[in-house]
Amino acid sequence: MKISEGVEWAVHCCLNLSWVAPERTVTAAKLAAFYNLPTAYLNKQLQALGRAGIVSSTSGPRGGFQLARHPEKITLMDVVTAIEGSEQAFRCTAIRQRGPAGDLDALDGYRKPCAVSQAMRTAEFVWRRELASRTVADLRAAVERSTPHAPARVRRWFDNSRT
Repeated sequence: MKISEGVEWAVHCCLNLSWVAPERTVTAAKLAAFYNLPTAYLNKQLQALGRAGIVSSTSGPRGGFQLARHPEKITLMDVVTAIEGSEQAFRCTAIRQRGPAGDLDALDGYRKPCAVSQAMRTAEFVWRRELASRTVADLRAAVERSTPHAPARVRRWFDNSRT
């Protein structure tokens, strides 16, 4: 499974928005400039986060984006699903029943669920459960422990940026 860079961008934006005052919004252009990203593409990610209820947007001269929920209520799985969709990563196409192996279809082993499919689905479940157990607040706390000055620097940058 490959997660798109849009997920990385979206998680970083959520983290930065968690440090901005709750009454403040940040434009897509400012968020993009902070990471030197293309504004139009980042805006698509922000719109997807908006449709998922993770961020909200306000239009107008003082408009922009802000978190729609508390960081404790936004899981990494919420962000991944908002950007990538909810489809399962593994899709069993039952290849064990094709070609010469298809002749063995009558055997009991082929009536049982496929071991490959079971293993892949179990791994995906564990992966999704782990992402669902981690929140933006958890990430924020980890960053603040390792880089205590990050929140103030982020706020200052957004306050002083002319983008």
